[in-house]
Amino acid sequence: MQELAIDDREFKQFRDLLYQTAGIALADHKKALVAGRLRKRLEHYGLSSYKQYFDLITTNPPDGERQVAIDLLTTNETYFYREPKHFEFLANTILPARERGVPYRIWSAASSSGEEPYTLAMVCAEAMGVSGNWEIVASDISTRVLAKAQEALYPMERAQHIPQAQLSSYCLRGVGAASGMFKIDKPLRDKIKFMIVNLNQALPDLGRFDVIFLRNVLFYFDRETKCAVVDRVARALKPHGYLFISHSESLQGISEAFTAVRPAAYRKN
Repeated sequence: MQELAIDDREFKQFRDLLYQTAGIALADHKKALVAGRLRKRLEHYGLSSYKQYFDLITTNPPDGERQVAIDLLTTNETYFYREPKHFEFLANTILPARERGVPYRIWSAASSSGEEPYTLAMVCAEAMGVSGNWEIVASDISTRVLAKAQEALYPMERAQHIPQAQLSSYCLRGVGAASGMFKIDKPLRDKIKFMIVNLNQALPDLGRFDVIFLRNVLFYFDRETKCAVVDRVARALKPHGYLFISHSESLQGISEAFTAVRPAAYRKN
């Protein structure tokens, strides 16, 4: 198959679709990324242009193909214990001050391939025990990364940021066909509920949370979408609950519902 290029009009079609569906605003320099991620889908269907693929997923798409395209266009880079100061604050300050005997709930609102919610589960297990009265809801718009997260199987090099004690307590070394991999142990996996959630739409009934991690997602949105997403998320957070965003993001000019308590960590007013 000859090399395919995506022209400005085709790129705009996919950019508009992604914005309308997920609220993600792609910059002009992402054109090559869009072409690279969708190229194999064109090959799969024997198509000769990106316009043909766009027409395919917007007119009479094969079952699930539109979601495949959205999955491919959603960036999902993450790793265990990313931005560790957040987990230290959770472990050393927030969890010790929790009300005892009350169910404790945390939402990983852009959970990607699972590294963040499993890290949160390790922190909670250390503080409250694996069988403690706590749970984590992990959500993402991408069915592809949620499936990977539920599988809970990772290359061994992904374990480099996990403390040795937690690695020994909550992870299993792969054998046979899974050699060179590790898997999150079942008792920890059972504490996490995975689900599809589009933050750019009305949220399903998730209940209320004590802590919400909304990291590395706001910078994909324009200001209007950021405000709407943070407002939805704030309503799912208990009074005086904590919201974490990434260190490259800010709530300044986005929401007055929170007070900053640490870098990229906020408490609901």
